[in-house]
Amino acid sequence: MTVRKPPLSSRLMRATWRGLPAKRYDVGWEPGLTVPGADASPLLTDHYFPRAEGDFPTLLVRSPYGRGLPWSPMYGLLFAEQGFHVVLQSCRGTGGSGGAFDLWRNEAADGLATVSWLRAQPWFDGRLGTVGPSYLGYVQWALALDPPPELKAMVVQVGLHDPYAVFHTGGALHLENTLVVGLGMTYQHRGMATFARAALRLRRHLRAVTMARPLRGAYTSALGGEVPWLDEVLAHPDAEDPYWDGASVAPSENFHVPTSLITGWHDALADQTFEQYARLRRAGCETALLVGPWTHTSALQQGWPEVFTESLAWLRAHICADPTGLRPTAVRVHMGGDHTGRDHISEDRMWRDLTDWPPTPEPTSNPTPWYPTEDGHLTRHPPTDSAPLTTFRYDPSDPTPAVGGPLLSPAAGPRDNRQLESRTDVVTFTGPPLTEPLAIIGPVTARLTVSTDTGHADVFTRLCDVDAEGRSVNVCDGLGTFEASPHTPRRITVPMSATAHRFAPGHRVRWQISAGAHPRYARNPGTGEPPADAAEFVPVRLTLHADSALTLPDSANSELWMAD
Repeated sequence: MTVRKPPLSSRLMRATWRGLPAKRYDVGWEPGLTVPGADASPLLTDHYFPRAEGDFPTLLVRSPYGRGLPWSPMYGLLFAEQGFHVVLQSCRGTGGSGGAFDLWRNEAADGLATVSWLRAQPWFDGRLGTVGPSYLGYVQWALALDPPPELKAMVVQVGLHDPYAVFHTGGALHLENTLVVGLGMTYQHRGMATFARAALRLRRHLRAVTMARPLRGAYTSALGGEVPWLDEVLAHPDAEDPYWDGASVAPSENFHVPTSLITGWHDALADQTFEQYARLRRAGCETALLVGPWTHTSALQQGWPEVFTESLAWLRAHICADPTGLRPTAVRVHMGGDHTGRDHISEDRMWRDLTDWPPTPEPTSNPTPWYPTEDGHLTRHPPTDSAPLTTFRYDPSDPTPAVGGPLLSPAAGPRDNRQLESRTDVVTFTGPPLTEPLAIIGPVTARLTVSTDTGHADVFTRLCDVDAEGRSVNVCDGLGTFEASPHTPRRITVPMSATAHRFAPGHRVRWQISAGAHPRYARNPGTGEPPADAAEFVPVRLTLHADSALTLPDSANSELWMAD
């Protein structure tokens, strides 16, 4: 084996990172190895390793995004410095690997084929772990459907197990995220320069593509051509469609591989991470959960010191029998909110360790419903009837825009919502200024009674934190699809993800309601036709009724969160 230094670009990026564990070993690099896939397609693979004598465990990292920046330094170089062989492999049909890429169908078989290849390598000592974010998390779950006996631990960072849920929610199309996934899968493995040019093209064409009638096929100008798997995703909006059979690789009740899960409150895949945690807990599997103040991408940027340290500690504990880096509890979350000014709270106090997720409520605690009033207030006093409260009009030719939230694009995260809330197609209900801190942790839901003049609409609902100057910042949100006879009230429950958030004294709780968030979600045509196929769009009038409620998790333990 010819020992080479890792690529210069990787070493230069490595030198820019601060706050990481100290390097233990110099690193060697063996690029361009050919590993036979399940169908004998050559899977191009790079091998990073500690330049030292002795046995070291192996980490398998399989990616459709290439093996260059940032994957080479983040996974190949950093983990090899800490005493791991790292096998960084391009998925079938990407990064020079043979065969054709499929969004999910090849990953389990190709992962097992790679493990078979590992067994024949003289440096493989029988101890295997996996690590990686996003789709690199999906390939881990796929391998673990039938886990090889060598697999001792997994670390899934901002990762998915269900492709359907990336693209659709109950018939609503996650339009912007779908285009961003198409961009990443098509171009990122071709190199940073090619990817950057493609990203600029998508930005230039984004409005024209997302306003096209119909949507299907319109993406080609933005992505530079047809993407077969993307056509299939758009053609199958129903989760029960046979097309999606086998797509979800969620852990089963017999799952046993110790798994660390990492996400952010504004990660587009956060709800999938919470579902993974719940499934692992029900299976009795050893697991840990870290939730930071991150989006899907910032977890691997600003959050990387915490993410890498957490990942390394888990792998050392379960592969190397070294638990010294593990924290004492299964769950650690970051408490969001404005922690400056007279109510200043230091950053280190905003990280909280919990025994479970969501936290076990006190015996006397109950979720707190907040009710809208006719004058735009938000109160804890329940209404006396279900009378119409307010009406607004959604016009698909001027769709309500998306502002921040759990996106895959740089626009993700908490944002000022004041301009959005000034629109006539957005209604808000705001509580009084708080006299003491309000800390909430857990799932947030909205229960709405709505009627429309067409019988077809989406309902977008968002929790915001309004400061003393009137700045309204999104905390969490969700979208539901509404179908009923025209002018007939119907109750709909919309999950709004989960949060750990502290409303400071003087701040106010706000409930924001609209009929869309474009282009995050495709426009509802108002006709009942699938959004990707609709050519005719009609405006919709939505009426909200008084028995609607925003339900926040219990805040009885607020003092616990503020304790030293």
